Amino acid sequence: MKSLAPGATLGVLGGGQLGLMFVASAQAMGYRTVVWDPSMDSPAGCAADLHIRQMFSDQAAAVQFASECDAVTLEFENVPVQLVEYLEYEGVPVAPSARALCVAQDRITEKTFIRDIGVHTTPFYPIRQVADIDDAFEHLSPPLILKTAQLGYDGKGQYIVDTAEQAISLFNGIGKVPCIVESRLQLSREISVILARSQQSECHFFPVTENMHRNGILHLSKVPASVDESIRMQVCESARRIADALAYHGVLAVEFFIAKDEITGNGEMLLVNEIAPRPHNSGHYTIDACSSSQFDQQVRMMCGLPALETQLLRPAVMVNLLGDLWEVDEPNWEILRENPLIELHLYGKNQARPGRKMGHFCLLGENLNADMEALQARAERYHQLLLADA
Repeated sequence: MKSLAPGATLGVLGGGQLGLMFVASAQAMGYRTVVWDPSMDSPAGCAADLHIRQMFSDQAAAVQFASECDAVTLEFENVPVQLVEYLEYEGVPVAPSARALCVAQDRITEKTFIRDIGVHTTPFYPIRQVADIDDAFEHLSPPLILKTAQLGYDGKGQYIVDTAEQAISLFNGIGKVPCIVESRLQLSREISVILARSQQSECHFFPVTENMHRNGILHLSKVPASVDESIRMQVCESARRIADALAYHGVLAVEFFIAKDEITGNGEMLLVNEIAPRPHNSGHYTIDACSSSQFDQQVRMMCGLPALETQLLRPAVMVNLLGDLWEVDEPNWEILRENPLIELHLYGKNQARPGRKMGHFCLLGENLNADMEALQARAERYHQLLLADA
């Protein structure tokens, strides 16, 4: 792939906030952008040079998109693999590839792939028919988590099950779509890492991030994560092995669990939870706290350019702002604006709903030696003030 100079056209499949931030980085570097998203008012589509507002199954739109774009990337993984295959067939470089997308968008395929390359995952069992559920409960100890194999995100399509009978009832209730059952582990931490891998197989890692979820949705990420150097090295090695095995090109996020070793009762296990073939919510801090952002890297990987440095300039705590804050009226942003160390990012979504990601803020530490527990506590207080004012 030859490098693409400013003025080239970069396409993105999907028009949400990740696409919006990608468009901002691409345009700042001098590239034209095309967003394909069916929504009439998608955040990324409103910011792009061209917004194609057709369903992903529209053949005429696929022809137009292919003719417009010099390279294409993804904003989310629930894009038809056949569409990415078509773009690749037409000679349009797509980062990540259809193969990587195929692995990432199905939990059974994803977990099996990761296990087969020698990287530890959460214990799992695939469910394709009712009979598989009894087998799963024989192999795994309850309580378990039943997850749909596809289309689940932010806690959607996930159910805690204590008995096979309960799992069978849920499986029937969701139409017997393929699922995966996983052990519900005793977690000490949830962490993630984001890497940029070039076509020359070079990997550049952003700092490891520690994440906290509420109701299955990412609430807060802090960096640096409170893990020792040996864990950081294992995280990067596991993520690199996954990217290399996929011959990955682009930005990849890998989520990990640190869980109690229930076999020996001693120590902890590092387990891959899932991968995302794109920038990730837990990497939003890179916009404000690092020498480059995950979206800058996404643009450069698409354009065949060398990766930028990923140095952490300041510790940071990122907090998601969900639609619950808009219950009565627009939140009082003056609560955040009074602090010069807070960066507020709003996504331009017209309709607020409970659980919908509407924006985030990033609280920066004053220096690299900032107390992370105190920084997190301050970020939580600001979030509580916003909630109290809602």
